[in-house]
Amino acid sequence: MTLPLKPPLVACALALAAGLALAQHSGHSHGASPAQPAAAAPASGALPWAEAEVRRVDADAGAVTLRHGDIRNLDMPPMTMVFKARDPAMLSGIKAGEKVRFTADQINGTYTVLSIEPLR
Repeated sequence: MTLPLKPPLVACALALAAGLALAQHSGHSHGASPAQPAAAAPASGALPWAEAEVRRVDADAGAVTLRHGDIRNLDMPPMTMVFKARDPAMLSGIKAGEKVRFTADQINGTYTVLSIEPLR
């Protein structure tokens, strides 16, 4: 004998399945493990330096566009992207076209430059 499924029960089951799938996907953050949130620094306390070419500086927005190499602590391959500056004042010493080294991390879901300096 087959029991008919009640529409509210089916709706609840589908909502639960969708919620679990969304929660699993939203937990992904370029190399952060569940035990280590994305905003946390590596266990050593020191972030690795990455090298980049400055493509654009937007001092008003406190942002910089970098064409960067690997960012190991974020498990991020080379690409060009916009980063927020932790302290917008740090952007006053750099300009487009300049080669720099920088540290970055994901803070509250935003990729953020924590330090930046010209390469010599």
